Amino acid sequence: MHIDNEILEQVGYVDAPIDPTLDLFQAIDDLKKEKNAVVLAHYYQEPDIQDVADYIGDSLGLAQAAAKTNADIIVFAGVHFMAETAKILNPSKKVLLPDLKAGCSLADSAPADLFAAFKAKHPNHLVISYINCTAAIKAQSDIICTSSNALAIINSLPAEQEIIFAPDKNLGAYLNKVSGRNMVLWNGACMVHEIFSVEKITKLIVRHPKAKLLAHPECEEAVLRLADFIGSTTQILNYSAKDDAQEYIVATETGILHQMQKLAPNKTFIPAPPTNACACNDCPHMKLNTLEKLYNAMLYELPEIEMKEELRLASLQPIQRMLDISAAAGLLG
Repeated sequence: MHIDNEILEQVGYVDAPIDPTLDLFQAIDDLKKEKNAVVLAHYYQEPDIQDVADYIGDSLGLAQAAAKTNADIIVFAGVHFMAETAKILNPSKKVLLPDLKAGCSLADSAPADLFAAFKAKHPNHLVISYINCTAAIKAQSDIICTSSNALAIINSLPAEQEIIFAPDKNLGAYLNKVSGRNMVLWNGACMVHEIFSVEKITKLIVRHPKAKLLAHPECEEAVLRLADFIGSTTQILNYSAKDDAQEYIVATETGILHQMQKLAPNKTFIPAPPTNACACNDCPHMKLNTLEKLYNAMLYELPEIEMKEELRLASLQPIQRMLDISAAAGLLG
């Protein structure tokens, strides 16, 4: 299907028209081989994208996969900070994000200039930043963490070491509780994990008394208090596959249910209800990516993530420290 430049200028490469008879799954597979490209997808992506991905994982696993890939092109089906992380780790590779508008409410909650002023008020504190932040915040950090490895990273530091934890206050509060630390917390949060309704979850538990509640530590404490298991997306996935229960209420983004159902097809997975009228809990940023946009990104090799080398190098150090600590602890995403 020929598309002239005038049409591309009007709609952009992201939404360029696609032949409706095209088998996108096969076309994407063909482009992978032709361009030596790899598709990395987060668990929160739509099922079709997960099914064409070469690697599916949480933030830790995706960072590890990005660090060791031999592909020339990395197509990151996730949100902007994830693609940024892949670029930080792979300066010579082309990193594509299907839709540059796929941002992150949590990353947006920590503007770099305000965080710098906050950091200056705590000069003796080491900064541990959750990977869900911009490169500008990573550059101000000492160590990056994910929900999979945060506790191990905190425990690797001397007990007397004062710490700033950013940007997620809910994850930070949970880590303070389980580690016994008193980290100073930046006041940021994820819109997806803050919207769960405790009242609706409680009613759901009453209706499904044998179901276990699985929750991501980005959830508010009131939700975490009800949970039978708290963990990262990968930890939740693994727990539900191995556990003996047959029913689960899942308090994280609904994209994870696709992999949960594939690993345990005979089990029942119920998305925890939010406070709004929707029956599910989707991240609007994650869901901006579609199979069509992914195909166009590979075809035109756009939109591309670009970064100044000074910022990349400053961001690389705390990410590499995270990867080193995770490897020493035997942690896999």
